[in-house]
Amino acid sequence: TAQQWGDQARAMYPGYTGRYPRIQLWHGTTDTTLAYPNYGEEIKQWTNLNGLSQTPAFTDHPQSSWTRTRYGNTSTQATVEGISISGVGHQLPMNGQLAYAISFLGLDGTTPSPSPSPSPSRSPSPSPSPSPSPSSTPSPSPSPTAGSGPCRVSATVNAWNNGLTEQIAVTNTGSSTVNGWSLTFTLPSGQIITNGWNASYSPSSGQVTATNVGYNGTMAPGSTTEIGFQATHTGNAAKPTAFTLNGVTCDVA
Repeated sequence: TAQQWGDQARAMYPGYTGRYPRIQLWHGTTDTTLAYPNYGEEIKQWTNLNGLSQTPAFTDHPQSSWTRTRYGNTSTQATVEGISISGVGHQLPMNGQLAYAISFLGLDGTTPSPSPSPSPSRSPSPSPSPSPSPSSTPSPSPSPTAGSGPCRVSATVNAWNNGLTEQIAVTNTGSSTVNGWSLTFTLPSGQIITNGWNASYSPSSGQVTATNVGYNGTMAPGSTTEIGFQATHTGNAAKPTAFTLNGVTCDVA
C-alpha cells in the first residue's frame, strides 16, 4: 500500500522531521528494464511520503502519447509529477522532455529586475517660510497599463552551443473565451524548429504559426496555455520579440 511504501522510506531515517523533496517521474509503458508497474508504486510512495492524496490534482496530455498527472497542486512545480509515455521503452524520447524537466525544477524562470526605489516622501518643512516652487509638487506618474491587449505572451529560452528550447506562455487577458487559436511569431535568423509540444508549428523557420492541438484549443478569460519547441540555431538564440494571437497583437511580458 501507499502507507507501507511511505513507511519503508521513513524507516531509513527514523529521526528525520524535515521536508521530503519534490519529484518528477517518467516511465514508458513498454519498458522491460524497469517494469512499468513500478511507476504506479513510485507515485504511491512519493505521494504518501509527502502527505498527499493519490488522486491527481491535475491531468493532461502535453503530447499525444503522454499522460501527465500532478499531485499536491496543479502548478508546473507540483510536489509530485508523473509522466507516462505510451508505447515507449526504457530509452525515453528527448522530444521536449528536457524542457519539461527544466520547468519542473524551476530553472526556466528569470530573475526579476529590482523595482526602482521610491522617492522618499517630503516631510513638512519646519522652516516658517519655505519658498514655493513649481517643482515642489511632483506630478503623479501615470500607472502603467498591464494586460491592455486581448493576450499576453512570455517566452523563456534555454540555449546551448547550437540548440535551444523555448517555452511560451500565452494568457487570454480578454473578456471572451477563445475557441481555436493560432499564435504567430518570427524566429530570429538561423533558428529552425526540430520538434515542439502542445501545438503544431509551421513552417519551421522564419514567420512561424503555432496552432492549437485537440486538447488545448479553448482558452478561457484569464487562463494561460503553455507551448514550446526545440530548435537549432547558428549563433542567435534570442526569442521572438512580437506575437499575434488570431491576428491580434499580444502584449509581451
